[in-house]
Amino acid sequence: MRGRIALVLGAGGARGLAHIGVLQVLRERGYEVAGISGSSMGALVGGIFAAGRLDEYCDWACALERRGVLRLLDFAFGSPGLFHGERVIGALRELVGDHRIEELPIPYVAVATDLARQREVWLTRGRLFDAIRASIAIPMIFTPHRVGRRDLVDGGLLAPVPIAPTRAMHVDRVIAVDVNAPAPWNNPLPQAVASPSPAPAVTATDTHAADRDASAGEAGSESALVAGEVAGGPRLRERMAAIWESIVHRAESEPAPAAPKPHGLVDLMARSLDTMQAQMARIQLAQDPPDLLIQVSGESALFYEFWRARELVELGRDAAERALDAAGL
Repeated sequence: MRGRIALVLGAGGARGLAHIGVLQVLRERGYEVAGISGSSMGALVGGIFAAGRLDEYCDWACALERRGVLRLLDFAFGSPGLFHGERVIGALRELVGDHRIEELPIPYVAVATDLARQREVWLTRGRLFDAIRASIAIPMIFTPHRVGRRDLVDGGLLAPVPIAPTRAMHVDRVIAVDVNAPAPWNNPLPQAVASPSPAPAVTATDTHAADRDASAGEAGSESALVAGEVAGGPRLRERMAAIWESIVHRAESEPAPAAPKPHGLVDLMARSLDTMQAQMARIQLAQDPPDLLIQVSGESALFYEFWRARELVELGRDAAERALDAAGL
């Protein structure tokens, strides 16, 4: 083994599939992942890795096509979000199995956001997929997820690269993966940046530590997550899926304009989320830098392009290999 590492997996929607490639490279190079902290898609990939099912998840994700992604969407009429998110969580639970965070073989923290208290929340026990569901609840896309007495949303709002939870882990170094790295829009290549700096002086002594509830309450109730049925049955779901697909297809197929013009709905939503997370990530990384930073371009995919898994896994592998080589690790 080349040493014990704590791995920080950042938020970024579909770009978070690059985390799979990073984990593959670290495993191939003999690193022991002794702790994981993740936000949003980073919490999802990290939790599945901690449960020992990364290879199965990679195969499943790479087999998804656009239609398959759309079939996982369960529309949430009259709710504060487009989708419930229960169908995709149900599919993942069937693939990975039920696990409790405190029973995982390595320490794992899923980071979510408590909007009412305007604080990040560290989920360290309870059902794994309740924690993941809370951490991936992108506002307006997925409905909030209730954990205990709190309604939680996406961890990427306040902690897109959640390094602070790893500071209490007994490891040799902290490696962070940021999938919102700055890059020109027309250059979708991954940007790998190594920062082999000495261990930072900053520790997890943030004034909001108490509010984060680092020993956070149970990640959800004991009730199972069941894919919700939409009023109107399958026919209505199919129509709504077709509408969503047409919006996505239109946003992707429009040629780049010669002069700026108003963005489409999906494009505007994607760019807004990406801009917010990229700015928050820069602040976090400047305040509390990891020992090694692996970066994938924030322009490599839009947050909903989960059908590009195979390509994004390869981007993650390439970014990890270049960053590790540059740092001599």
